[in-house]
Amino acid sequence: MEGTATVTRELVGRTLNITTGHVARQAHGSVTVQYGGTVVLVAAVCAQDFREDIDFLPLTVEYRERTYAAGKIPGGFFKRGGRPGEKEILTARLIDRAIRSQMPKGLRNEIQVHCLVISTDLENNSDILALIGASAALGLSDVPTTNLVGAARIGRIDGQFVVNPTFEQVTRSELDIVVAGSKDAIVMVEGEAEQVSEDLMLEAFRIGHEHIRQTIELQEELIKKAGKPKRELSLKKIEEALDQKVRALAGERVRNAVRTEEKQARMAAVAQTKQAVLEQLKTELGEAEFAPKAKDAAAILEKIEVEAVRTDIAKNGRRPDGRKLTEIRPITAEVHVLPRPHGSAIFTRGQTQALVVTTLGTGADEQLMEQLEREYKKNFMLYYNFPSFSVGEVRPIRSPGRREIGHGMLAERAIAPVIPEKEKFGYTIQVTSDILESNGSSSMASVCGASLSLMDAGVPISAPVAGIAMGLIKHEDTFHVLSDIQGLEDHFGDMDFKVAGTAKGITAIQMDIKITGLSHELMKRALEQAREGRLHILGIMNATISQPSAELSEFAPRIESIMINPDNIRDIIGPGGKMIKKITEETGTQIEIEDSGKVSVAARDPKAMQAAFDWIRRLAPNVEVGQVYQGVVKKIMEFGAFVEIVPNRDGLVHISQLADYRVKKVEDVVKEGDILEVKVIEIDANGKIRLSHKDVMKENKPE
Repeated sequence: MEGTATVTRELVGRTLNITTGHVARQAHGSVTVQYGGTVVLVAAVCAQDFREDIDFLPLTVEYRERTYAAGKIPGGFFKRGGRPGEKEILTARLIDRAIRSQMPKGLRNEIQVHCLVISTDLENNSDILALIGASAALGLSDVPTTNLVGAARIGRIDGQFVVNPTFEQVTRSELDIVVAGSKDAIVMVEGEAEQVSEDLMLEAFRIGHEHIRQTIELQEELIKKAGKPKRELSLKKIEEALDQKVRALAGERVRNAVRTEEKQARMAAVAQTKQAVLEQLKTELGEAEFAPKAKDAAAILEKIEVEAVRTDIAKNGRRPDGRKLTEIRPITAEVHVLPRPHGSAIFTRGQTQALVVTTLGTGADEQLMEQLEREYKKNFMLYYNFPSFSVGEVRPIRSPGRREIGHGMLAERAIAPVIPEKEKFGYTIQVTSDILESNGSSSMASVCGASLSLMDAGVPISAPVAGIAMGLIKHEDTFHVLSDIQGLEDHFGDMDFKVAGTAKGITAIQMDIKITGLSHELMKRALEQAREGRLHILGIMNATISQPSAELSEFAPRIESIMINPDNIRDIIGPGGKMIKKITEETGTQIEIEDSGKVSVAARDPKAMQAAFDWIRRLAPNVEVGQVYQGVVKKIMEFGAFVEIVPNRDGLVHISQLADYRVKKVEDVVKEGDILEVKVIEIDANGKIRLSHKDVMKENKPE
């Protein structure tokens, strides 16, 4: 098609193709990105009007997966689809965090980036393609950007790193990390790992960055072919004279207020100081001259506050609450704080506090996950809630937002590697973290609280997990890494680098930065400092509880299992499920049956559980080695007789096992329809049963 431009490159054995000019041509920049059979359409638009009423970059990223991409019609009542799903929200956040830091400072025009998954081969993940497409669409458009951004997913299978692993490969990988960056540095990291070392994680970043450069080179090639001239956008600028005047009035006063160590007192002191400065400025300038400058004056005061915090850290090594750069806030860890829930904990670090509760359920409580690529059941969930009272604010109470979903998933990823396999611990596990106070690092407090709560509940996790958030202050040519950042340091700093893990290694990681990138050496320093902090926190947690409780809560359901002959499953279920429904209703239990013949019964009352098992055993009697049964001879063969010992299950009595003397013909001892007492002497790996009548005769023979 005329006006279409395409660039192509082989990346780890698959073709990455970026095309523009074919579809969505009224957007300011649009591309289709194809990798294998997965295709994502990305379109970027930028409003013409400059927003004077805001003090932030109004960037919105939307990522949606069309079910037609996989040839599917959505399940459930609403076929059209509604609000975005969990993966869609998390991917939109991923893209936003990567490209936001690469936009010009002071840009106030509304920008929207739309990412639509329009085809999937069920092998290649579309999130990486959407991120690359977002950068390419903005790069092609007339919207100014600082740097192009590339992305790569890194896995590790059997000791070897794998770039952009397929969905199947990810299930076998000890690492699943998304790395985004510019040509010069890494700008965003997100992912999970099976307790890997810091050195291994750094190597994953290095390999990821090598492939990131290739995706950026491809974007540059496309922009040379079809890029638009960049428009002249207004950037927020403040009058120099006003800046000097406000600084003269407020500089020292704001710096003193910022040094108030307690959060609420500091906020009050800073607010009072700013208000006093504005009132003084209003008096000196007069109402008419002050009114149009009020917002700019407030912005200057905010800038002074930011500079005061950053300078105090960089030059004096003093943080707002008086801590040293590597010092961690005071920590308390409590368990079994609630009488009825199955497990509970309160983790407090400074002025951040999380109440974390564990609830144990049965297989019926598993969450059905419907994703574009697959459907599966999830038996471990972690939810994060951030009520407004935790920061002393009044806000409408709504359903969880993108931030809450993102923080919850980060904490879930951190804990998931230590959760026992379902075969070893058959419960569905739900962990809920309610933030009661917040002054930074609440997601990492949720990780610590979740670990404590799970152990209190008796969940046999393989190791305790702790999390810590690292920060960064760049001042002139120096960098200062901060351990356990609080809210102010996150808001005014250059980095939010969250690392969670066990004493052995990292289980989850997330990094966002506000500067253009982070060097390999600086990331190494941050990871090592995070490890020291994590071990310190684990030491405090272990002093409270270091091993899972030996017993489950008396209020938790009990789950026990038996194996039955798979042929008897239909007898337990009954026509139309009537029998299993009758058992569960009359015993008050929950019953799950697997195709293998494993039957699990969950109940809070031991008597109810026993009643359910008795019923099941009557319907599907279990066969055990050493047991004696009254069986019916069903078939005569030259080498022996087949005897049905329980309904629909028979075994072989070999001719040598028919009597305690030599038998010439089977018919000399038994015929079809006879009742024969037999003993089970073996059940082989294939479920075949060997029986003996001779052993029964010996046992019954009088001495």
